[in-house]
Amino acid sequence: MAEQERPWRPAAMAEFESDSDAPPGFNAVSLAGIGMTVRMLEPNDLSEPADWTSLVAHLEPWGDVPNPDSIASISTAVTDRGLIAELSAESEWSAEFLPWGSDGRFRARAKAAPEGSRVPFGGYSWDGTDLIIIRPKEPLMTDAAQEVARALEADDMAAAEDELRMAGTVLGLYHVRAKVARTTPPDPSRWNARTQWLEETLRATFIWRARYSKNQPCTLSLGDVRLSDISGDSLRIGRPRLADALRTPTCEFPAMRDLASLVHDLSKIHHTSSTSLELTPLRLALIDGWRSTAPEDWISDEAFYSHRGGMAIWEYEQCLLDVLEATSHQSGAPEPAVTTLAYVKAYQKRMFGNRTFGSLSMMAAFFGIFSLVNTFPPTLVEIPLPIAFIVASLLLMRTYKRLSPPPERPFTDLGR
Repeated sequence: MAEQERPWRPAAMAEFESDSDAPPGFNAVSLAGIGMTVRMLEPNDLSEPADWTSLVAHLEPWGDVPNPDSIASISTAVTDRGLIAELSAESEWSAEFLPWGSDGRFRARAKAAPEGSRVPFGGYSWDGTDLIIIRPKEPLMTDAAQEVARALEADDMAAAEDELRMAGTVLGLYHVRAKVARTTPPDPSRWNARTQWLEETLRATFIWRARYSKNQPCTLSLGDVRLSDISGDSLRIGRPRLADALRTPTCEFPAMRDLASLVHDLSKIHHTSSTSLELTPLRLALIDGWRSTAPEDWISDEAFYSHRGGMAIWEYEQCLLDVLEATSHQSGAPEPAVTTLAYVKAYQKRMFGNRTFGSLSMMAAFFGIFSLVNTFPPTLVEIPLPIAFIVASLLLMRTYKRLSPPPERPFTDLGR
């Protein structure tokens, strides 16, 4: 297969001799460059049904897969996430190859997905790594990305908001099931370490670390979700993006990261559109849709609290991932990611300025408590002063929280 026929490979990275093992029928590929290394497993030529039979003979099947001996014909297509083989047997199947594998949770996600979701029926793995996922061939259907793009071109705010609200609802319903299937405590140290690696690799001129809210626990997050993955009330669980090969995830993530991925995808569609519609109400519709169905403790104001990261830190990560992939291809500045990142410093400066109210609140609380303790038991004349400090502390903290940037407003608005 010619180099230009492998669009999933990072174009700016050079291939070097791989020392990795590969199952029969696959080639182990190693690429390096720009401070990154990628390892992949790519299938050999697939032109005849016998090639498929030979390919899967040494792999471990799971779930519902077609009998290799029943394949009557095979055709292939390439995408930026790997090869797709269309298999014709008693019924039609699509076999999607995973060049860089996955995080090993495909089966868990498929099992947890709500009824009506378009999930893999089965697949093949090797040495614990998912190499192929298989699903019935899907009919052509309109997805949320197409509907939103159409509404934006027509400047139809109501239609766009309705579609986005439905998309958020569908994602929230998945997270309800994901919460039941798997929930573990937040992992802020690894999340911050991952962000640090991205910043250092991309030589970013800014740094962002967050404390993260306890209302952002890890779950069976989708990792990468786009509006094109949603059609009506159906969610499609697809393959991981190239960024997962450039920086293999070493931790689990919260549902908020999926929402940030969907919101960032909306920003991309809005950026490429000639619409005159404002982005903020569109984002709000998507977020409100998610909040209407997602687990109650995951949609709280505390979970969205930007001073502790909220959704903003995860949208920041999505921008970095876009730049990481563009860097690996040397394909130019990805938008709107680069423009969004240009406002990060101003965004952080605004939040840092807000901390003045938080600091004053703590000082007022300290003076109030100190005055109360120092005069205990206080007289009627001495009571008003500590009470005034405590009330001032509460008002200042309330103001500080109210100044937290709302999730629906993009960085480019808040950074001005």
